[in-house]
Amino acid sequence: MEAIILAGGLGTRLQSVLKDVPKPMADIHGKPFLWYLLVFLQKGGITKVILSVGYQQTFIKDYFQDSFLGMEIVYSCEEKLLGTGGAIRKALAYTTEKAVMVLNGDTFFNFSIEKLYEIHTKSSSKVTLGLKPMQNFDRYGSVEMTDSVVTMFEEKKFKQHGLINAGAYLMNRDIFGIYDVSKEIFSFEKDFLEKYLSDLRPTAYLCDGYFVDIGIPEDYEKAKKEINDYI
Repeated sequence: MEAIILAGGLGTRLQSVLKDVPKPMADIHGKPFLWYLLVFLQKGGITKVILSVGYQQTFIKDYFQDSFLGMEIVYSCEEKLLGTGGAIRKALAYTTEKAVMVLNGDTFFNFSIEKLYEIHTKSSSKVTLGLKPMQNFDRYGSVEMTDSVVTMFEEKKFKQHGLINAGAYLMNRDIFGIYDVSKEIFSFEKDFLEKYLSDLRPTAYLCDGYFVDIGIPEDYEKAKKEINDYI
């Protein structure tokens, strides 16, 4: 099983605490955040990981090199920021399996990899999204679903309860094949998922597992206190 981790972002909101280190290399108890993601994937049966890297990529390459805990590590290198969609499309060229997992390099979501594969395999959709129930939030957009199919994405606003896109996908490697995605730089969420939502009919995988996004200093501190409980 193969996975792509998007690890090429600038991490501007964390610069006050990270300085010149890429966000996925944020230190947690002497190990980079990315280390915890890779351990999670290895325990879930993933055998090959494509790291989509850009900003300060040498830090990541020097640390993980070409293998980690028996998993093959491959690098998809962005010469310029391609957005999540451009980065995924570039990284898919390094994959061979029919379905590939995609994760954000600044988010930890404790879900069942086995269950995600099971749901995706049984569906006829080209992509399955991991959705997380959330209470009293305004930092994330929300997602609506009907009969296990994602039907709508809503912009960020305060909600007492709802579902968020947890940034965990299982997608067919030919997902971009029949769609007119000519731009080199684009957002997977805005320019692809939302644009082609009615045709894609993404499958929803609902999971109330532990979730943390280290994109802001407060949640980075939260991850330091909690993440070891889930590895």
